[in-house]
Amino acid sequence: MIVCGLNRGSAGNVSARCDDGCIITPTGIEHADCTPGDMVKLGVGDTVDISGTPFNRRKPSSEWRFHRDIYAAFPAAGAVIHAHSPFATALACQQQDIPPFHYMVARFGGVDVRCAEYATFGTQALSDAMLHALEGRSACLMAHHGMVVYGRDLHHALALAVELETLCEQYWRVLQLGTPKLLTAAQMDEVIAKFASYGQQDSDSNVDA
Repeated sequence: MIVCGLNRGSAGNVSARCDDGCIITPTGIEHADCTPGDMVKLGVGDTVDISGTPFNRRKPSSEWRFHRDIYAAFPAAGAVIHAHSPFATALACQQQDIPPFHYMVARFGGVDVRCAEYATFGTQALSDAMLHALEGRSACLMAHHGMVVYGRDLHHALALAVELETLCEQYWRVLQLGTPKLLTAAQMDEVIAKFASYGQQDSDSNVDA
């Protein structure tokens, strides 16, 4: 995430689903300094308070609630990435959705990428707002905060996070030129249908095909 320009220092957090919960990054430790032993395991239904952390000497990210809730709400989520990336955060601070200015918006499941309403970090209110913005989507912006994406695994989630930040940069640049020209609903419906098989290889395909 640091190499890709998504995060600096200890901002943002990452988790991956496991059989009985998820593994999440700890709070307050710069990502470059984290070791496998610093990761925190959260069981299904676990809650965390200031007095302790389940399973580990470290405390989990302050945003553990929305990671837990995303896994509960979206069975397809195998990994979750939250970042304070520059362009996504700039748009989020303006409480802007990303409309269908480019067909790749459909990569995230619909005709737009929504911006969740603002709530204080680490609260259930923030988690609830994000779940609403994520309905039918695999990513959203978070007002005055940043972005969140989920993917089938860590590699997929990172790829989606990079794609979302790229779209945010492109949209920010388009806004400098004036009112964006948007794709129609029919055009986006066609793209969304094509994305149903995007990136999939036929079982009998080979490298020469």
